Amino acid sequence: MKPTLLVLAAGMGSRYGGLKQMDGLGPNGETIIDYSIYDAVNAGFGKVVYIVREYFREQFEQVVKEKYSGVKCIDGEPLEFQFVVQELNKIPARFNLNPERQKPWGTAHAVLMAKDVIKEPFAVINGDDYYGKESFSILGDWLRAHEGSKGVYSIVGFELENTLSESGGVSRGICEYDAEQHLTDVAEHLNIMKEADGVVRGDNSISGERVELKGKDLCSMNMWGFTPDYFEYSEDLFNDFLEENMDQLKKEFYIPFAVDRMVKAGQAKCDVLSTPSHWFGVTFKEDRPGVVAKFQELVDKGVYPSPLYKK
Repeated sequence: MKPTLLVLAAGMGSRYGGLKQMDGLGPNGETIIDYSIYDAVNAGFGKVVYIVREYFREQFEQVVKEKYSGVKCIDGEPLEFQFVVQELNKIPARFNLNPERQKPWGTAHAVLMAKDVIKEPFAVINGDDYYGKESFSILGDWLRAHEGSKGVYSIVGFELENTLSESGGVSRGICEYDAEQHLTDVAEHLNIMKEADGVVRGDNSISGERVELKGKDLCSMNMWGFTPDYFEYSEDLFNDFLEENMDQLKKEFYIPFAVDRMVKAGQAKCDVLSTPSHWFGVTFKEDRPGVVAKFQELVDKGVYPSPLYKK
């Protein structure tokens, strides 16, 4: 079984100031998504599904098809691609969209857009985050081991100290889990940074209190593993969400919220998988030079070929 990789590529980076998903950061103009797909293919994935917006779908699809035209899976078969659109009007017909709403409904809504094209275990990642080879290998193994399973999902947890930005505070969901490594909560913290005394602190999103955090705490970087039954549970939750929030102009339906509801309702368990990989990404425009340098370093060490894809 070859798992599918679902890439959340619909968002514009308001703090970054541009379409991060198309930005060339590698030595030969490779994007972060290019490296994620390279790692996923080597970890045994067989299909990539992109969630995009309609206004840049044509350009994005053309670039993807040209760039990956010769890429093959580890079994020698061509890598498959599909493109699915997320728009704010893609909601059940019984709901009337508020004309003042401007943004789609969040990451869990984006995942739902792929329910008709994914029938196998699948991973979800952000298009603007670098997760590392080990992370895809760990998640790929987990997905293959859970073919045919229901109600068992996973999240890849990164050590918090491996996910901080030197350019400013970041928001991270700190994973809380039981003795069996099952997720019990994702506690959102804002403005996380290493302060002048060397201690990592962040603002608890519920209490507002600034608290000390441990560098080894596992946090969510939106790298998830799901079996296809996730769509059924998530669709029901999205209907409930719209019932409660239809008139809210900015409220969004996020993956951690959906998983948390499933776990607490007894519909699912979520394994917390740890990875030794160092995350990096372009949260801020100022992050770009550092990311360019990190990709160059990985190429220099022989972790990746250059160019990544040969024409």
